[in-house]
Amino acid sequence: MKELAIRVENVSKEYRLGAIGGATLKGEIQSKLARLRKKEDPNLKIGEKVHGKNERFLALDDLSFDVEKGETIGILGHNGAGKSTILKLICRVTAPTKGNIYMNGRITSMLEVGTGFHPELTGRENVYLNGAILGMTKAEIDKKFDEIVEFSEVGQFIDTPVKRYSSGMKVKLAFSVASHLDSEIMIMDEVLAVGDVNFQNKCIARMKQVAEKEGRTILYVSHNMATVKSLCSRCIVLSAGKKIFEGSTEEAIAIYMKNDEFDNATFFDTSEAKRHPKCNKRHLLQNLQLLETETNKIEYGKKVPFRICWNSENDSERLRMKMVVNGIDATPVGVVFGGDLAHKKGMNSADYLLDTSYFVPGKYTVDMILYDEDDAGNVMFYDRTTVLRFTLEHSDESVKLKHWFKDWGNAVLPCVTKITEDK
Repeated sequence: MKELAIRVENVSKEYRLGAIGGATLKGEIQSKLARLRKKEDPNLKIGEKVHGKNERFLALDDLSFDVEKGETIGILGHNGAGKSTILKLICRVTAPTKGNIYMNGRITSMLEVGTGFHPELTGRENVYLNGAILGMTKAEIDKKFDEIVEFSEVGQFIDTPVKRYSSGMKVKLAFSVASHLDSEIMIMDEVLAVGDVNFQNKCIARMKQVAEKEGRTILYVSHNMATVKSLCSRCIVLSAGKKIFEGSTEEAIAIYMKNDEFDNATFFDTSEAKRHPKCNKRHLLQNLQLLETETNKIEYGKKVPFRICWNSENDSERLRMKMVVNGIDATPVGVVFGGDLAHKKGMNSADYLLDTSYFVPGKYTVDMILYDEDDAGNVMFYDRTTVLRFTLEHSDESVKLKHWFKDWGNAVLPCVTKITEDK
C-alpha cells in the first residue's frame, strides 16, 4: 500500500454571513452604528443584500478523501463549489469547523497570483523568503536559485520590487519557486490561467516531471479541462461543498461539464454574462437563438439556422464576427469566421446557417467573438462570450467518426452562411 500524503476526514467549514463586512475598522464601526440606529448601511453597495446576524453558509459539508504520495489530483467544480476553501484548509490559511486534515510533508502553494510574495521586496528577496518559510537553509536556496530564475523567465527583473511585476510575471516567478524548492506537496489553484500559453505548457511539463520523477504530490484546481486531462491521474468533483464524484479524469470531466442546457435550450441569453476585462464592450452580444428546432440536439450533417443579436454604441466602426468551437473538455476544435457585420447604433440582429457536417457527434460549446482588425494586423476585441451549447447526434450508431486530435485547435472551418440581411 502506498504512503498517504494528505487525508481529509469528515471536514466541514461554516461561515457566518455578515459578521464582518467592512474593509476597514472605520467602515465596520460605521456599519454597526447604522444597524443599531436602524438606518441604511453607508458601506453597502447598490443591490447588495444585508445578511441576518445568525445567517450561516456551509462552504464544505462532511468532505473526505485521501491522496497518496506522488499522485496528481484534480479538484473540479463550478464557482462556489468549495474548491478554494478546501485548498485553504489544507494550506492552514484557515481552520475547519469540523473534521480533521492530516498531511505528510511540506507544502508549497499558489492560491492566487503573488501568494506569499511581499510587494516591497525584490524577486530575489522573495525567492529566499519563500524558501525560508519552507524551512530551507540559505545554502539550499543558493543551490537552486539560478535554476529558479532561468525557469521563471524574469531574470532581467529579478532585482526589481515585485510590486512592479505584471500578474503574468508574478505567476512565472511564483510557480518557479513552488516547483523547484524542496517540498513534498504542491497546491495550484487556477493560477496558470494568467500566464501565456507557452509558459502554461512549460508549467504542465514541469508538474509532470516533479510528480513522476521526484514523487511529489500535486493538487490542481482549474476550469481548463484540457490541462486537467493532460496532467491529472484522477479527479474529485465538488458541488455545493459536497463530493459528488471521485475517480477517473475522463468521468470527472464529463460530470463537471454536464449541464441541463445541453438537453433542451435553444435560446442563450448573454446580456448579463461576465466579460473579460480586456474586452472593449462598445459592441456586446445579447443573445443567440437556434431556429427551426425545439431542442439543441442536432442531427449530424444538418445545416442549423441561428440568429444572433447584439447592441452597438455606434455605427462608425467596422465589426467582424468569428466563432470558436470547443469540445466537451473545453479543447478548441476550430474557428468559424462569419465576416463583417453590418450594424447601426442600438440593437442589431442577423441570421446564419452553421454546417455541422464538419463536426463529429458529441457535445460542443461555442464562443462568439466580436472584433475588428486593422491593416497592420492590430486586433480590437469588443466582446467574447459563450453563446451556444449543442449536442450533435448521428442516426446510425454504427458510423464511427472522430477528429484527428493533432488538428484540434488548428482547423479553420467553413464560414457560416448569412441567410438574411442584418436587421
